[in-house]
Amino acid sequence: MLLTSRDRSPRCADDAPGTRPSAPWTPKARRRLRAALVASAASVCLVAASASPTPLGIGDRLFPHLGNPGYDVTAYDLALTYPGTNDEPLQVVTTIDAFTTAPLSRVNLDFARGEVASVEVDGGRASFAAAGEDLVVTPDEPLPQGRRTRITVRHTSDPLPVGGREGGWLRTADGLAMANQADAAHLVFPCNDHPSDKAAFTFRITVPEGHTAVANGLPSGVRRAGAATEWTYRTQHPMATELAQVSIGRSTVLRRTGPHALPLRDVVPTRHRAALEPWLAKTPDQISWMEAKVGPYPFETYGVLVADASTGFELETQTLSLFEKDLFTDPSFPEWFVDSVMVHELAHQWFGNSVSPRTWSDLWLNEGHATWYEALYAQETSHRSLEARMRAAYGASDGWRAAGGPPAAPKVPESGSRLGIFRPNVYDGAALILYALRQEIGRTAFEGLERAWVSRHRDGTATTADFVSLASEVSGRDLSGFLHGWLYGERTPPMPGHPDWTSSTRQPARQPGRQPRQRPGQRPVAPEVVAYRGATAE
Repeated sequence: MLLTSRDRSPRCADDAPGTRPSAPWTPKARRRLRAALVASAASVCLVAASASPTPLGIGDRLFPHLGNPGYDVTAYDLALTYPGTNDEPLQVVTTIDAFTTAPLSRVNLDFARGEVASVEVDGGRASFAAAGEDLVVTPDEPLPQGRRTRITVRHTSDPLPVGGREGGWLRTADGLAMANQADAAHLVFPCNDHPSDKAAFTFRITVPEGHTAVANGLPSGVRRAGAATEWTYRTQHPMATELAQVSIGRSTVLRRTGPHALPLRDVVPTRHRAALEPWLAKTPDQISWMEAKVGPYPFETYGVLVADASTGFELETQTLSLFEKDLFTDPSFPEWFVDSVMVHELAHQWFGNSVSPRTWSDLWLNEGHATWYEALYAQETSHRSLEARMRAAYGASDGWRAAGGPPAAPKVPESGSRLGIFRPNVYDGAALILYALRQEIGRTAFEGLERAWVSRHRDGTATTADFVSLASEVSGRDLSGFLHGWLYGERTPPMPGHPDWTSSTRQPARQPGRQPRQRPGQRPVAPEVVAYRGATAE
């Protein structure tokens, strides 16, 4: 999240009576970022209508067509109606409150899987057209810079993949969940699909009798009408589109209390409730462990969403982390391994969710930190050596860099492969940077840095440069030279305190026996750390 705390914009105080208020956290710094990312040519396109709708983007190095220039979303309101089966489209009304940061004759939204019935801008009908994976909206009158505007899109949301494009809705045995990372939220609803534009979310989910709906944030109402029920949830903190979560199914919601009376709620398939309870009961202690490391939990609630589906990954959706059922029910996964995976997704609530990446090249800040605390938890609770894991990662690091690029400058994913950025270099390779930094500045300074990072950038976005700057500030010396090679070098620098550690660009041979769970888009694991991570049953 942002290096400076997000401003509470005074423009939010003048919401019209009876309207849904916009979120009060549109940051000036984020608008400066968006202006910097958009080339002057793109700005010209915003002012003057071109002959035909054109897809835009904010120029992210890894996903250049994600996001859209010229406005800052303050709030989303998603009203979804589930038909009772997960192979038919949902009916959705998406309402977007935004603030224009440039004159707009057209507004581009990211949206690529659904049929649009109508669009309104500030209550008036607007024309619209598809352009690539954009929905291009043309209001009757151009929108001036500095204007608050509301866009309402009535559309369907298709849970079935189209053309082999996965992501967005995840079909479970009894309903649906979401898996939007990294660029799939716009396969579910129209949005500004980039983590630099965080916003408030309200979910209104109507489901048939016998189904339960849960979403990010806290419940704010349940309304029954005949054989259907509308469940409403609201977030109390801004959220990136990739972290949105909606669970619909024949589920049970289990409630308990965490540290400092934090409300916890887990969403599980009703028929698996008893088998899952021993795992879910661990969450309060895991939160306490993380709070002892980095400070207070940053959100209004937390919980585990267990999907009865074969995903091969877990996902840190904000306040409600997604896990596949088999992680907890497959006896071949040792208890310590499952515990550490739970902590990985929990750690993301601080690193990645509260403090979000400004660009996708900053992904290592998410995954490196989550991997770091996963490994540290395994050491402190199950005697799994952190140093041994880091040494194994160091040995593979040059190979990871050759294959996927350095951690802070990952290679662009192959065309059509949204998961291509989730390589070992941003997981264990990035955790290795944190280990090297702790070796260089000492444990006390490192722990102070971690706490300062999540405190200073809470509810915002931040960059790799922000992390280097704060590390230098906390340690009392300029660390830019030391960290540059770790972040951007083609070869792995020498490890402080371990001059005997060596690395190779040779890709290691696959080890015999059961391999670690591969988590597309989440946590790919290299064979070098198989023994450490418990890939074989103990």
